[in-house]
Amino acid sequence: MTTPPPQGNPFAQGQQQPYGQPQGGFPQQAGQPGFPPPGAPVPPPQQGRKLSFKTIKNIVIVLIVAGVAIGGWIASKDDANTAAVGDCMHRGSTDDNDPDLEVVDCGDAKAQYTVLAKIEGNHSGLTAQSKCEAEAKDFQYVYTETNGSKSFLLCLKDK
Repeated sequence: MTTPPPQGNPFAQGQQQPYGQPQGGFPQQAGQPGFPPPGAPVPPPQQGRKLSFKTIKNIVIVLIVAGVAIGGWIASKDDANTAAVGDCMHRGSTDDNDPDLEVVDCGDAKAQYTVLAKIEGNHSGLTAQSKCEAEAKDFQYVYTETNGSKSFLLCLKDK
């Protein structure tokens, strides 16, 4: 006669309680702290916060708009401060208070002026005229830019 195999996992250590029997020595009772009252719905487990497609799309749109705005601002800034003697300039605006001067290639059809002198420092009015007369005898126009320690004066003539 053969003996039947033992019930349960022969490799498990200790004895397991059959299904439905409480673990440990204390029975669980409804209404105690940590247990929902009988008949209460069990809340779903909380998941980590996920970004929806709509949120990601909105973030991408904001980044694109910001990039275009920053690029436009950089492109619209004048670059008269980068001009050097001998460079050619183009005037992008008819406003005398903000002529929007930019450095262009002297062979370019947009080139309107040639820089005869660039003088560092804060100059205005008659001081600017006299500085240009001393540095560039045949100048026609004076452009001053005052920007704190980066102030300068350009003496220009028609190309």
